[in-house]
Amino acid sequence: MPAPSRLDARRRRILFEHIEAYLFVLPAVILVGVFDVLPGFAAFLMSLTRWGIIYERFAGLDNYRAVLDPAGARFEQFMNSLGVTVWYVLLTVPIEMFLALVIAVVLYQGTSGRGAYRVVYFMPYITSVVAAALVFEWMFDANFGLLNWAIGLVGIPAQEWLREPDGVFGMIGSAFGLELQGWMTGPSLALVAVSIFTVWHFIGFQTVIFLAGLTNVDRELYEAARIDGAGERQIFLRITLPLLSPTIFFVLVLATVGAMRSFSQIFVLTNGGPLDTTRNVPMLIFQTFFERTAVNGIGLGAAMSFIFVLIVVAITIFQFRVLGRRVFYG
Repeated sequence: MPAPSRLDARRRRILFEHIEAYLFVLPAVILVGVFDVLPGFAAFLMSLTRWGIIYERFAGLDNYRAVLDPAGARFEQFMNSLGVTVWYVLLTVPIEMFLALVIAVVLYQGTSGRGAYRVVYFMPYITSVVAAALVFEWMFDANFGLLNWAIGLVGIPAQEWLREPDGVFGMIGSAFGLELQGWMTGPSLALVAVSIFTVWHFIGFQTVIFLAGLTNVDRELYEAARIDGAGERQIFLRITLPLLSPTIFFVLVLATVGAMRSFSQIFVLTNGGPLDTTRNVPMLIFQTFFERTAVNGIGLGAAMSFIFVLIVVAITIFQFRVLGRRVFYG
């Protein structure tokens, strides 16, 4: 029997390497399939059915029509929650990114004790959302909260914070004798309070990401710019920001999707109240799915979730198509 050639041995080695690689990936594939793909498929099937206390019948697209019917109550609920979600994203994402970038740049400048500062800024992110939210709930307490005590020192009256449904723009306008109506009143003070917690919780994670991006910028570019007479402002605008744009875009997409999917902090701090002014779409889906099963809550909640997924995907595609073109991959 002829001895196997070197080519055959090389092919067997490559085959074994491929099998080994697939075996390493297999546990992750199983976890994603069991806890993501299969539940998603089951939720889609639920969105096509009608439920009472138990399964009743196949409903086709009736649940989607009920949610998207402009004359229906479900449509009004969904649009109101979508508006809250948009306000929540606008209140959190820009502020998170701005503060995180400023902190990252300051730490990158060679501040003494950078390691300790990184730990301090990252600690909120690894802290349990529920535990931290309970602490913030005490800080925002209208009667005994630390925040009302602090603003009282500068003559600002105590606020209801998590129980205040009035819009912040309307409240500020009233202080100056202006009466704002409708959407012009802005997000509720309760939503602003939840947003403050969200910024505090996620700013550390984004700071670490920006620091990682800054370390990839060649310091020789800074030295050459300073030799040519460029100031720190010019260096930041002409060198740091363009070379950091891939990281900024990555954080923007991640933060936007994360803010749209936020649930835990809203559930703990306000449970969607007061007067549904902090009930974003994930909170509405939860309440519809788990608390209103007697009126086909399961089917309607599942349909809302898939409509919301399409909205999130559309926004992400828009970011890649429009903002992604401005990213500089130097």
